[in-house]
Amino acid sequence: MTPARTPAPSDADPSHADLEARTATQPRTRRGAETKAKIFTAAEHSFAEQGYHAASVSRITDRAGVGQGTFYLYFTSKLDLFEQLVVDLNRRVRKAMSDGAARGRGRAESEREGFREFFAFTAEHPALYRVVREAEQVSPGAMRLHYERIVDGYREGLTRARDSGEIGAEVDPEVAAWALMGIGEMIGMRYVLWPTGESESGTYGADARSVPEDVFEQMVALVQRALGTPADAPPSAPDGPPPVRPDP
Repeated sequence: MTPARTPAPSDADPSHADLEARTATQPRTRRGAETKAKIFTAAEHSFAEQGYHAASVSRITDRAGVGQGTFYLYFTSKLDLFEQLVVDLNRRVRKAMSDGAARGRGRAESEREGFREFFAFTAEHPALYRVVREAEQVSPGAMRLHYERIVDGYREGLTRARDSGEIGAEVDPEVAAWALMGIGEMIGMRYVLWPTGESESGTYGADARSVPEDVFEQMVALVQRALGTPADAPPSAPDGPPPVRPDP
């Protein structure tokens, strides 16, 4: 039985529609896009190192090398910046996962390569963990949007794979999507971010590293068994469906 579709973010929470609208507006010039990207990078490090409440607009703009007047051309407040940063990180991690999954032939390879790119992204951007977790208190709507966006595309790919016989017919794409996302997040936290979490230098996630290959293979084997996709299963199409859907 096909599970009922989870409401789209804009349907699930009115705050999602507002956040979607704010993040959809992009600078009109290349210079503007570069300036906004610099502010995002500075905010990513500042929120990770100091936390949302301790990080100030002045510290973020100093780190980005822009004036506070410039900051307010792109964001209405620190909260606006934080929420847009959650969406920006989400967009980039989904793009990385999609690019990896697109390399796969069939669902088994798509899972492997999608996870590989997810771990590579989190090793490069360990702030993702702290920012998303702080969002639970600072902006619950942004946190929920982050997870639902990932699951939406993942569920669609799993549904196609089930319909084509690449995964077990008994697999519920909705449940599997949330479970697989949880596996990736927890393995990434344990092996990318921990055991140090906060390094001796005081920089959050400075000691982030790649998931050990033996751990990665154990996790992939577990996922394959759960989905009924043995590593040597022949693909049903030249390219397996990616687990996430990037923005247009």
